Amino acid sequence: MKLLIDAQLPRKLARFLSAKGYDCIHTLDLPNQNNTQDAETNRISIEQKRIVISKDVDFYNSYLQKLEPFKLVYLTAGNISTKELIELFEKIMKKYSKKFSLTRW
Repeated sequence: MKLLIDAQLPRKLARFLSAKGYDCIHTLDLPNQNNTQDAETNRISIEQKRIVISKDVDFYNSYLQKLEPFKLVYLTAGNISTKELIELFEKIMKKYSKKFSLTRW
């Protein structure tokens, strides 16, 4: 599974997901880094079939209106620490590990 972590989420999340076996990049890994425009993020997501993980409501609206990006995980967890965010992902992954493989998350 290919993931793209948006700018307002920590790079540490991308590293955590990469360590779990996911093909994961953060916007900081892109040429324009965290200045990458949403349209460019959408283009990369569609071309590379990457799921965007974001807290940005603009991606949510874009997905509803234009089905862009390729797929979206829209987080509404509010302002939580990086540690809490990673713990949340660990909990979700543990809960659903029997239902979803790395290719079907």
